Amino acid sequence: MGKYIELNNENFKASTTEGVALVDFWAPWCGPCRMIAPVIDELATDFDGKANICKVNTEEQGELTAEYGVRSIPTILIFKDGKIVDQIIGATTKSILEEKINAQL
Repeated sequence: MGKYIELNNENFKASTTEGVALVDFWAPWCGPCRMIAPVIDELATDFDGKANICKVNTEEQGELTAEYGVRSIPTILIFKDGKIVDQIIGATTKSILEEKINAQL
C-alpha cells in the first residue's frame, strides 16, 4: 500500500526530478485541502510504483511554497522529470487528478 511522500527542502528535488510526481501544497487549517486529503491518500496507493504522490505543508515549508509561487491552496503541481507540466489551484476530483497523472506516464 502506497503512502504519500511528505516533502521538504531536503527531499523535494529527489522526489520530483525523475518520472512523474504530483505535489499537493496544503495547510492544516485549509478546508478544501482537508477535503481532498483522502483523494491524495487514494492516489498514493493507486499510483504506487508508477508516480510519486507528495504533499508540502505550506505552514512548515515556506521556502518551497515561495519558490514555486504558491499563493492559493490547495495548489497541485504535476512534475515530469523535474519540470512542471500541469497545475491545479483549488479542490478537484480524483478522476481529474488521475487523468492528469496518466497523461504524463
